[in-house]
Amino acid sequence: MDFLEALEWRYATKRMNGKSLPEGTLERILEATRLAPSSYGLQPYTIKVISDRSLLERIHEDAAPQPQVKECSHLLVFATKTDLDDSTVDHYIELAATERGVAIADLNGFADAIKGTINGLETAADKQAWAAKQAYIALGFTLAAAAIERVDASPMEGFDPAALDRVLRLNEDNLSSVVIAALGYRDTAEDRMANMPKVRRPLSQLIQRV
Repeated sequence: MDFLEALEWRYATKRMNGKSLPEGTLERILEATRLAPSSYGLQPYTIKVISDRSLLERIHEDAAPQPQVKECSHLLVFATKTDLDDSTVDHYIELAATERGVAIADLNGFADAIKGTINGLETAADKQAWAAKQAYIALGFTLAAAAIERVDASPMEGFDPAALDRVLRLNEDNLSSVVIAALGYRDTAEDRMANMPKVRRPLSQLIQRV
């Protein structure tokens, strides 16, 4: 499918039919998510991929009462790191040195730049907001990749983050949920939005060429 055709086809599905994604399809979407850009390439987040039906039911009951949560094939939870510090950067630099075949010392300037950015964020809330922006970029790539695969993806902010963190025990991994996305297939019989035209501002109004 052409990329623009895929974007025209996709919408934030309100009801899903419970059908499971083929494993290969899921892996291609997740690989696109992994390849998404982030500031410095740091990826200060983790994505929990949940398919266990009992856990999805509990999430629906305790934290996110939207029907897509229990009707989807997989629920993706984008959770940011709550312990961003110099050690986070050091681990990333070790990975970068290995992947690029260079000495860690050759990346000292790069490491200092990243640490300067993180340490320049004065509060934990500031760090959370910065990390959340990176997670949302990854979410965008997830939605686009799903559309290419003809998979419905519903991004959701309308959930209780504290409750979801408790259900998934994210604090044990120094994580905090910021946004979720349900992957699956639309139920056109139950979803009144399924056949409605997409509403977007015209290009002439949205884009200003200077």
